[in-house]
Amino acid sequence: MGNRARLSRVKHVIALDVGGTGMKAALVGADGELLHTARRPTERERGPDAVIAGILDFAAELHAIGTERYGAPAAAAGVAVPGIIDEAAGVAVYAANLGWRDAPLRALLSERLAGVPVALGHDVRTGGLAEGRIGAGEGTDRFLFVPLGTGIAGAIGIDGRVEAGAHGYAGEIGHIVVRPGGPECGCGQRGCLETLASASAVSRAWAAAVGDPEADAADCAKAVASGDPRALAVWQDAVAALADGLVIALTLLDPRRLIIGGGLAEARDTLFVPLRAAVAERVTFQQLPDIVPAALGDTAGCLGAGLLAWDLLATEVSA
Repeated sequence: MGNRARLSRVKHVIALDVGGTGMKAALVGADGELLHTARRPTERERGPDAVIAGILDFAAELHAIGTERYGAPAAAAGVAVPGIIDEAAGVAVYAANLGWRDAPLRALLSERLAGVPVALGHDVRTGGLAEGRIGAGEGTDRFLFVPLGTGIAGAIGIDGRVEAGAHGYAGEIGHIVVRPGGPECGCGQRGCLETLASASAVSRAWAAAVGDPEADAADCAKAVASGDPRALAVWQDAVAALADGLVIALTLLDPRRLIIGGGLAEARDTLFVPLRAAVAERVTFQQLPDIVPAALGDTAGCLGAGLLAWDLLATEVSA
């Protein structure tokens, strides 16, 4: 009897989280267990066609590993990518960081994976799906997930799913204007939240304050904790802008829990203590949500991609 015949067949899905610099992947079991994990660089400097080829190769490698180790091919695949996504059509419409336009990723992946069904999702919404179901939002019917990284985005969680909006743009809290006439944003506006309160914005402000182009937001947070008045000024400006944006969001959405993730959230109490106070100062009639740190770190996107794949299978069974 061969090795394959002795294997216990384990139903699993492929999960891929594609970022601007790296890709994270996993084989995910039906109970959410990570059966296999892997990482590799995105290599965006090679151009959009090479990035897409790398995604397809990575997925095919996972497909082969799953078949060999678990006695059956993956039942489905989920992939999370940045930029503008048409989830219904399975098309990655545009990603500035990766350079692609109108890439039919779902069809390309399904073809490469021998017809396996594929779900395509937006990276932040996919990460929010994981945080909402199995992370910091578990058991919460309404949440808003806001990662503070290179930019600022948001995922609106409603009863176990994440709202994409009519055109796939829901949750773009980073482009709420909180300081009219402020710093220019890549979107064409001035004073957007992400130009003032993202990790990148804090890094820029702190580097300018200390005259060191290598200084970043993590350095600023450490200086805040040590009582440096320059750092306190930079930090307070960012927290004030963030609180203004969040109060606008909670006024519109009324979430029960506000989940803050991304690099800036790694400052923990240095961020959360003044942020909770600043939001509380600004609310009037609104109900103040719980404001908590994200729980899943940089695995959220990959775990969420796995959930997308399992959801796709559940939908096909019930159809």
